[in-house]
Amino acid sequence: MSAGRDGASGAGVGRRRFLGLTAVGAAGVAVGGASPARDRQERQARQERQGPAGRPPRAERPLFLGTYTSKAGGGTGIGLATYDPAQGRITATGVVAGVADPSYLALAPSGRALYAVDEQEEGGLTALGLSPGGEPPEVLGTQPAGGAGPCHLSVHPSGRWLLSAHYLSGSVAVHPVDPRSGALGARTDLVVHTDPPPGPGQDGPHAHQIITAPDGRHVLAVDLGNDTVYTYRLDERAGRLRQVSYATLRPGAGPRHLTFHPSGAFAYLANEVDNTVVVCGYERCSGRLTPGAPQSTGTGAGTNYPAQILVTRDGRFAYLANRGHNSLTRYAVEAAGARLRLLDTVPVGGDFPRQIAFSPDERLLFAANQKSGSVTVFSVDPETGALAGTGVPFAAPMPVCVLPL
Repeated sequence: MSAGRDGASGAGVGRRRFLGLTAVGAAGVAVGGASPARDRQERQARQERQGPAGRPPRAERPLFLGTYTSKAGGGTGIGLATYDPAQGRITATGVVAGVADPSYLALAPSGRALYAVDEQEEGGLTALGLSPGGEPPEVLGTQPAGGAGPCHLSVHPSGRWLLSAHYLSGSVAVHPVDPRSGALGARTDLVVHTDPPPGPGQDGPHAHQIITAPDGRHVLAVDLGNDTVYTYRLDERAGRLRQVSYATLRPGAGPRHLTFHPSGAFAYLANEVDNTVVVCGYERCSGRLTPGAPQSTGTGAGTNYPAQILVTRDGRFAYLANRGHNSLTRYAVEAAGARLRLLDTVPVGGDFPRQIAFSPDERLLFAANQKSGSVTVFSVDPETGALAGTGVPFAAPMPVCVLPL
């Protein structure tokens, strides 16, 4: 059996549901007049409102949460929240109901639209309009994905095309985006991964991710079932994909998610099944990916199922979410992106970190912990890349994706 979408063989965890409110315990309350404890509480509250050194308060920023709606303990749609960009504290604000199994979310380059997969057998892709005034998102409509179990999507840098990967059918698709409203049009292309054949223990192709390379000319699709990363050229007039190359990992690697170094010359690939990370060379002209040797995730022996890898904008550090080990691995990026050096792992503070994301300024890192129903937040040291937990975990029904804006 495949390690599957949630990294569990056989019956596994399954991909589904989600949102709640943070429970914050109150400290001791003074009775009648001032007290040292009460003074400390008031000073702390005032500092949190004002920010460091008494600066003006930093505005709360929006945050979206993906979940499964068809699984017990899940949510009812896309979770809405805000977060404090200084402290990382998350506050629930509502739910966009009626979106089925929105397990992965992506923002349009314009910031005016949000997209969600509807991860079901007859999968769909839902577009939502975002208001600059902070009003709740408006559902703009849903288009059939063209494949089963869509689990990942991304918007082409032009903002004109939505790319999606479908786990159950091992396919990828392209949909046009209306430039004014952000709504989706009918699918313009669908490609099923048939060659090479499935890897050991796999029942077929399982497309897990699709992204555009930094060069903007190539689209890469990661397929866990075929142990392969496919490179396509996107016809930006017709919205069609043409395969130009593919890179095969060692049998049984189970590649899941890939991210690029800022230079565009290297990419880092998390392998779900064999619990490794691979540094890949990337040729911008041809789009060819060349995988290097597998490297440790720092989690030791046993089941781990690494999920997602991120790299900082300055290209100095990379971070990996480990679902089985319930940790985050920190790497130093060396040799201009050609080498990863394992630094440490830190407990994630939750169970099964399915997805991680930076805040826009990369001072915070958020982890969506599927099994514990929590989102944990870490501050990122800009000099060392070290992670430090901040505050109390935010309670959310089965969070599988977190998107801070």
